[in-house]
Amino acid sequence: MSIEFQVEGMSCQHCVSSVTQAIRQQDANASVDVSLVAGTIKVESPIAADVLKAAIDDAGYKVVGARVDHPG
Repeated sequence: MSIEFQVEGMSCQHCVSSVTQAIRQQDANASVDVSLVAGTIKVESPIAADVLKAAIDDAGYKVVGARVDHPG
């Protein structure tokens, strides 16, 4: 499953590292692509979007939107 989160508060490589680590604590094999310019985090993972959103929130960033693309 592919999920794209719109996130506020990310501005540097430390932010990228923090959100990537938070997501990988939920799914060590997740593919994580963070764009500071766009303010997005794209995740490929079977973990539910609300679980990943909570991990991002717990890392100190505000998720303001999400789009889930189910395969097939």
